[in-house]
Amino acid sequence: MRLGINLGYWGAGMDGDNLAVAQEADRLGYDVCWAAEAYGSDAPTVLAWVAAKTERIDVGSAIMQIPARQPAMTAMTAATLDSLTGGRFRLGLGVSGPQVSEGWYGVKFDKPLARTREYVEIVRKAMSRERLTHDGEHWTLPLPGGPGKPIKLTVHPEREHIPLYIAAIGPKNLEQTGEIADGALLIFPSAAHLEETALRPLRAGREKAGLTMDGFDVCPTVPLALGEDVGALADVFRPYTALYVGGMGSRKQNFYNQLAQRMGYEKEAAEIQDKYLAGDKTGAAAAVPHSLIDQTTLLGSVERIAERMTGYAEAGVTTLTLAPAGFTLDERVAALRAGVEAMERAGLA
Repeated sequence: MRLGINLGYWGAGMDGDNLAVAQEADRLGYDVCWAAEAYGSDAPTVLAWVAAKTERIDVGSAIMQIPARQPAMTAMTAATLDSLTGGRFRLGLGVSGPQVSEGWYGVKFDKPLARTREYVEIVRKAMSRERLTHDGEHWTLPLPGGPGKPIKLTVHPEREHIPLYIAAIGPKNLEQTGEIADGALLIFPSAAHLEETALRPLRAGREKAGLTMDGFDVCPTVPLALGEDVGALADVFRPYTALYVGGMGSRKQNFYNQLAQRMGYEKEAAEIQDKYLAGDKTGAAAAVPHSLIDQTTLLGSVERIAERMTGYAEAGVTTLTLAPAGFTLDERVAALRAGVEAMERAGLA
């Protein structure tokens, strides 16, 4: 099992620290550094900056939002970043959610599976430097009856195949991800529930494509906090968990809430959502069960973290992406180093 790091969203008040954390991860031998985007900072700009200030670590988008860009533009960005970084770029894609897609980008959030499949097909074709043609439900290239003609990418990526990941939560999306992608970006992963909530549909998708899980990167993001008081550490993540389970998406379309339900927290997920959508964010955070937080984070001493890492490795995780928590740079760097130490103690490095 390899280690990655997720910097989250740039512009959240820790930008200078984020670069220092990425550089320390590079020095410590972390495999990949991911950056996110929603409706603030964009991922490619951050990744270009991080790549320019590091030497070895891969940089990846977790995610570049599908409604934000035409697929050919995404292919251009991926090829450019792969070329500039000397082959250190990983392309992570996702449909985002209905609020961002329709409210920020003005793109209807419909048929996300079909849209993703078409998008990936066009991106792969463009990155392969074929002349770009596509006749689908969502995109037609070139447009018929006009001056457009099939053209091909002029930039030469460093590699013939840039690794492509998809952020997936629901069973159907996970199955399609196994079928068409090189890896899956997961969130709120519980080692105890990973088989039924992620691995089983991913494996089904691989089988549909005539493939195995060999070489497929199962890549969950897991917050890590170092300390002796596990209860107090878990409380730090209550607002974060309540935001996703209670407030991400609409009442009918909250993929994180549905994931919590599949993990056995049906009643609790409903209560968190009811309180959050009613404006009671404090109550929503208080309603998050300690066990849900503890199952989906790495909390405690190095020894306890090492034990939990073993569980993820045994469950089928191939790249464990850490989000090192801390109120200061020193605390985040300590968490980063604890991740490496825990891997070594568990015999996973």
